[in-house]
Amino acid sequence: MRDIHDAERVVADPGAAAEARLAALADLARLAGMSRGSETGGSGNTATALRVRSGESNNHIHTCYSFSPYTPASAALAARRAGLDVAGSVDHDSYAAAAEMRAACALLGIGSVTGFELRVSLAAAAASFPEKTARLLTERKLNNPDSAGIIYMTVQGVPAGAQVEVDAFLLPIRRARLARTRRMAQRANELLSSLSLPTIDFERDILAASKFADGGTVTERHLLAAVSRSILSEVAPGPILTAWLEEKLSLVLSASQRRILSDASNPYLIYDLLGTLKAGFLDRIFIQPREECVDVRAVIDLAARVGAIPAYAYLGDVAESPTGDKKAEKFEDDILDELIPVLRELGFPAITYMPPRNTKAQLIRLQGLCARYGFMEISGVDINQPRQSFNCPELRMPEFRHLDDATWAMVAHEALSSLDRRLGLFSSDNPAARAPISERIAEYAKVGRELDLSDPYSLKMQAQHLFEEHRP
Repeated sequence: MRDIHDAERVVADPGAAAEARLAALADLARLAGMSRGSETGGSGNTATALRVRSGESNNHIHTCYSFSPYTPASAALAARRAGLDVAGSVDHDSYAAAAEMRAACALLGIGSVTGFELRVSLAAAAASFPEKTARLLTERKLNNPDSAGIIYMTVQGVPAGAQVEVDAFLLPIRRARLARTRRMAQRANELLSSLSLPTIDFERDILAASKFADGGTVTERHLLAAVSRSILSEVAPGPILTAWLEEKLSLVLSASQRRILSDASNPYLIYDLLGTLKAGFLDRIFIQPREECVDVRAVIDLAARVGAIPAYAYLGDVAESPTGDKKAEKFEDDILDELIPVLRELGFPAITYMPPRNTKAQLIRLQGLCARYGFMEISGVDINQPRQSFNCPELRMPEFRHLDDATWAMVAHEALSSLDRRLGLFSSDNPAARAPISERIAEYAKVGRELDLSDPYSLKMQAQHLFEEHRP
């Protein structure tokens, strides 16, 4: 057995094979006393059933398959060390992290939820609505700082057996995004040249730094990381850097941005700089993502077909972004009362949001609308850089405790629908389909908390129980 430092190095290495990372994680879990056997005395029971639960989870962790310093195994490990009960991978336009994420969480005795995030077009769907609604969907920014008529959504709780179909659906999207990013890199190079900075070699500096060849996605963050490295190759970290950004790029830095970028010893400088560039510089090189943004209804249909849960990603009016990558701007809040029923009509069964990002008043209002229109509420904190905490203490507040039930319901949904698609939380063939969504979530949450995800017999017994419980 390897030592702890060697195991941690392999777990965190995006260049290692997933199998090697999982083997190293198993060693590390045993060495650190986090494995199932060490927590259950070898009884075979699920570690999550015996650990004291924190009530915290994170269903929106990006991995190295889009842009993040975390492999799926190291993301699961970070979640476990943060005391989370459940961890979920959500990569941009990619489902490549899912199998490793599920296996890593099982090794560590925590629940798992897997899925992906993508931008979709509302243009075609808007044509079926009255003119006022169509204009609301196409002429203003909803939850996307870069585009009107294009929204972010997630597809979560994807059954394991859907991997091939999901990968095939996402492949042309990944390819189109790669081509668009290549064109944006050309624009970036024109600006870098005008500033006498080194230009970007797309193959070496962006493509090779991504996991595109292994099913991942090349994103704007990959491009901005390359731009950041170019700047830092010529501009010294510290106060010189902030002065250069303000003078040469005419960026207006917030107090927090100036503070962290002025720190010459900042270990996260690349991530902090690219976040600053995303908020104040990206629009100078940005190309609208038309070709890669499929019709929103096509993604909702895919989710229904494979037994997953499509969710609209609520952004809400932004003051200062916690990660510095969004400028203050207004989004859905002015038209939320009109938007929520339209999302229901489009076919969304769920809305996902990030409790640390919004005010309590914003989220209480959203919760009321979700209850009124029968939406499932899903929580998660967008993790894509090492400065961020995996914890979400807001989930322990009384106003957000129901989100813990929703998370465990997704754990059960993903596990059971992997066994039988009819057991998907929103399947029309689900024996509990006629029950209100609140009742289904409560029942699935109970199942999720009791499941031994390493034991197929446990899954079959729970599936049989659900069919018998709701048999007409």
